Amino acid sequence: MATVHLRIGDLVWGKLGRYPPWPGKVVSPPKDLKKPRGKKCFFVKFFGTEDHAWIKVEQLKPYHPHKEEMIKINKGKRFQQAVDAVEEYLKKAKGKDQTHSDDKSKSDKGRKAAKPMKIIEEDDEDAFKGGSSDKEQTDSDPEPSSVQRLVAGTVSGFKWESSPVKDDPHFHHFLLSQSEKPASSMEPITKRLKIIEEDTRSTSIQAADSTAINGSITPTDKRIGFLGLGLMGSGVVSNLLKMGHVVTVWNRTAEKCDLFIQEGARLGRTPAEVVSMCDITFSCVSDPKAARDLVLGPSGVLQGIRPGKCYVEMSTVDPETITELSQVITSRGGRFLEAPVSGSQQLSNDGMLVIVAAGDRSVYEDCSSCFQAMGKTSFFIAGEAGNAARMMLILNMVQGSFMATIAEGLTLAQATGQSQQTFLDILCHGQMASTFVDQKCQNILQGNFKPDYYLKHIQKDLRLAISMGDSVNHPTPMAAAANEVYKRAKALDQSDNDMSAVYRAYIH
Repeated sequence: MATVHLRIGDLVWGKLGRYPPWPGKVVSPPKDLKKPRGKKCFFVKFFGTEDHAWIKVEQLKPYHPHKEEMIKINKGKRFQQAVDAVEEYLKKAKGKDQTHSDDKSKSDKGRKAAKPMKIIEEDDEDAFKGGSSDKEQTDSDPEPSSVQRLVAGTVSGFKWESSPVKDDPHFHHFLLSQSEKPASSMEPITKRLKIIEEDTRSTSIQAADSTAINGSITPTDKRIGFLGLGLMGSGVVSNLLKMGHVVTVWNRTAEKCDLFIQEGARLGRTPAEVVSMCDITFSCVSDPKAARDLVLGPSGVLQGIRPGKCYVEMSTVDPETITELSQVITSRGGRFLEAPVSGSQQLSNDGMLVIVAAGDRSVYEDCSSCFQAMGKTSFFIAGEAGNAARMMLILNMVQGSFMATIAEGLTLAQATGQSQQTFLDILCHGQMASTFVDQKCQNILQGNFKPDYYLKHIQKDLRLAISMGDSVNHPTPMAAAANEVYKRAKALDQSDNDMSAVYRAYIH
C-alpha cells in the first residue's frame, strides 16, 4: 500500500477509539509527557477542540488528500467548525510564509530561500484555542515514520464536544482536555488543588478545579483499588491507568476485569482483598442496595478495612446510605469520602467527569491525582458526609426532568405536523443550546439508544430525589411527573437503554 511520511507540523486526520476522524496537527508533546509504549504514534493537537492525544500511526491520514472524503462522512456542526479552523490556520500560515519569504529575499539578497515554515507562531494558537508550539523533534519525541493509508470507518452521528477554555498544556489526560477556570477568585490549599468558597446557610462549597493547575499530573504513590467496572467505572479505571496509577480492580462479573489486566491493572479476588491490598479504594455501583452489599456483604469492603485505609464511594445513592457506610467504615478506623460523579460513559472515557465530594477532606486531597485523571473539575462540599449525595441527586433530578421535557417536545412537534429536525435546529441555536441537547436529540432522531447513561439509573435518581424532597417537606411536582414517564419507559423494556429512550414512552 502507498505510504506517506509525517513530521512535526503536518496536518492530519486522526482517529481515536470510537471517535470519527478529526482534523489535527502533529506537534511536539510537552517535555514531561512520556510516549506510550507499544506501537509507533504521534502527538496530535485537534482543531476546534481543546484535545490532544497520542495517536497510533495506523489511525492517521494526511489532511489534504482525504479532506473531501472526510467531509462527506461527517456533517456535524462542530466538525465543520473544526474544518473551518483548519482553513483559517492555513490562511494565516500562508500569509506568514509569504512575509517570511519576502523578508528572506531582502536579507539574503538572492540566496536560495529556506524550506517553507512548518511552525505555528504564538498568535496562530487561536486555531486550536490553546496548546504548545512546535519545535524540532528530540529523541523522546515521536519519530517521523510511514503511515499506511487506511479507509476510516464512518461515524457520522458523532458530535465532538467543545467548550471555551483556558490554555493549560501541562494538565494532560490521555485526551488533554481542559476546562475554563471558575470566574470566582481562587486560593491554594495544596500545591495540587485550588479552592473556591461560597457561604451558604448550612454548608460552604469548595471547588477544586483540577485543570487550573500549572504542572503535569503526578500519579500518587498510593495503591489504588477500584470496585465496579460498569459504564462509568470502566472509563475511570482506564484513565487512572493511563496516568500511571497502580490500580487493583474487582467486578462482580469477573470477565470485565480482563481488559484492564491487559492494560496493567492487578486483579483482586474479592472486595475485601482489594481493600486489604490498597491504600485508597474507589467503588462505583448501580444503586443503594449494591453499595451496601459491597461494603457489608460476604468478603465485603468492611472486612478489609484497617486503620488508615481510605474508602471512596462514587455511586449515586441516597444520603442515608452514605451516612450508614461512613459510620461503619470509620468505626473500623477507616477514612471515608463520598465522591459521586456527574457525566456519562463518553465523558468518563474522556476523563471529563465532574466530581462532587464530601466527607474526610484529607482523603479528598489524597485523591487529587486520581480526580485529575478521571475528571475536568472536582468540588468538595463541606459539612457532613451525605451532602455530595444530596447535591448529585438534585443535579440528576434536573437533568432527568429536562430530558423528559425534550422528549415531550419532540413528540409534540411530530404530533402537530412540525419537523422534529427543525425543532432541534431552532433549539440548538437558542438559549438552551448545549452538547447534551444536541447529542441526545440527534440520537433520538437516528433511533440510537445505546446507553451512555442508563434510563433505569436516571429513574432511580429521580425516585431518590423525590424521596429526599419528601423528607424535608419540599414539593417536587416536576420531578414526580418526569419520574412517571420514565417508569412508563421502563415498562416498555427501555431500562437498559440510554436515558433518551424516555422518548419511547410518548410514542407507545
